[in-house]
Amino acid sequence: MNSVAVPSRPDPADEAIRRAEPVMGTVVSFHLHPGPLPHRQVYMALAEARVLLHRADAVFSTWKDHSPTSRLRRGEMTLADGPPEMAVVLRRCEEAREMSGGWFDPWAAPGGVDPTGLVKGWAAARAAAALRDAGVAAAMVNAGGDIEVFGRPGPDRPWRIGIQNPFDRSTIVAVVEPELAVATSGCYERGPHVYDPFRGEPAAAVASASVTGPALDLADALATGLVAGGLAALAHVEALAGYEALLIHHDGSSATTTGFVLASAT
Repeated sequence: MNSVAVPSRPDPADEAIRRAEPVMGTVVSFHLHPGPLPHRQVYMALAEARVLLHRADAVFSTWKDHSPTSRLRRGEMTLADGPPEMAVVLRRCEEAREMSGGWFDPWAAPGGVDPTGLVKGWAAARAAAALRDAGVAAAMVNAGGDIEVFGRPGPDRPWRIGIQNPFDRSTIVAVVEPELAVATSGCYERGPHVYDPFRGEPAAAVASASVTGPALDLADALATGLVAGGLAALAHVEALAGYEALLIHHDGSSATTTGFVLASAT
């Protein structure tokens, strides 16, 4: 379930810094253009971004038996007893549930509340904010297909993100130039892991769903809801200001919200 950076023409003045961090069951990649910021400060900002990612993994992992989220799911602690990030994330989950018309609903997951469909985007956005606040001129943070960008990789070059073909991951089906965030979800890498909250069973109404918008955590959650609900969920994204979506159906056809700009992959 990936969105990938689309290479732009080389820039002789480009001093991009690239790093990758294994965390949250994926690899988070960083592509930075420091601008005038001294490299020592860039690396300090990268270190802070990594800390934030691993903190999110420690708090929200449902695979770690002793994480606060696992303990909450088992009823061993209350939300009030947990770290403050838990309340923040679950409030965002409530917002995403309303925005998606209920197609994204962590409380419908088997075994107890599971904010996984929002957390990766939330954590990537926090990592990007750490870089931006430190003074990095431009950056892309890619958390397994949940991408936040800011600034520009070149004076006349926006960030360009390719949406992978779910049936042939060596190709892309569309290119977007997001102002801030794009998230892609699907079952073609991890298998069925999205639940239909209305039927209470695994669902893959579409092969993949991509959402662009001003908040990566909400785009991430909406993309998850679109995989569960397909066209029924797309109607809810259509009504949201600032968010656009692309669906790839199992037969290879596509559907989009009215404002989604479907560009050529070339």
